[in-house]
Amino acid sequence: MASPNLEATSAPLTLASLQRKTDKSSLFGMAMTVLSGLFMAIVLLPLFAVLIYVLIKGGARLNLDLFTQLPPAAGLQGGGIANAIVGTIVLLAIASGISVPVGILAAVYLSEFSNPRTARWIRFGTNVLSGVPSIIAGIFAYGLVVIVTGTFSAIAGGVALSVLMLPTIVRTTDEALQLVSQEVRWASVGLGASDYATVLKVVIPAATSAILTGVTLAIARAAGETAPLIFTALFSFFWVQGVMEPTPSLAVLVYNFAIVPFKDQQELAWAASLILVLLVLLTSILSRLATRGR
Repeated sequence: MASPNLEATSAPLTLASLQRKTDKSSLFGMAMTVLSGLFMAIVLLPLFAVLIYVLIKGGARLNLDLFTQLPPAAGLQGGGIANAIVGTIVLLAIASGISVPVGILAAVYLSEFSNPRTARWIRFGTNVLSGVPSIIAGIFAYGLVVIVTGTFSAIAGGVALSVLMLPTIVRTTDEALQLVSQEVRWASVGLGASDYATVLKVVIPAATSAILTGVTLAIARAAGETAPLIFTALFSFFWVQGVMEPTPSLAVLVYNFAIVPFKDQQELAWAASLILVLLVLLTSILSRLATRGR
């Protein structure tokens, strides 16, 4: 039988050891929090560095002429990038019109109607497509559209960009639909709704925010692509004449003007880079505003 003195001395020792363990855990947790914050700052540092540098270099050319005038000829001063802004919007509209409905419908099939084996292979193919270099998409659209029609065009550029946008839209939409609780589907079916009505009126609205985020990411990637547009849309120093004509874009303008030995054109290239960044930022803000109530 243990003596009362031994029991009295063991209790304080146990409490002290627990206190030391708690202090060590708190210290370790604090150290990990600081380390995680440091790594997060390291990750965000390149982003802010690029944004600040582009803002400094391109902000000096932000004026009304930049958004209303055509690019100047080599060696001349003044002008703007209005045609490239319009051309970029046209190209992204065509690419979104192709990739968004196809990508969302493909993701709906994967998540709601396909068997696991088929879905596994389609998801594998989507992952492979997402890793295909953008220049390959440009060559594909060149052979599919440019050679057939005999001209560089906005349609060809839109097809090339849609190939790049498609895997991002499919993957994000597929994941968003899978995150919708299965009980929501059962409740809809239990109330008498068909599978198609459940997907259309319950599942997709519940995943709208994530779907729009995926579309935004796809548009952001496509907006900055240059190589596919060199093979398909080419470039023009004039206003967009039609979807079957060579079409200017901000990305190709940056490429063309950044390599010339004229300071004014180089400044326009930096201004176009800043506009591209602001375009992506505006798209992200609009998608957040559209889904903030969901």
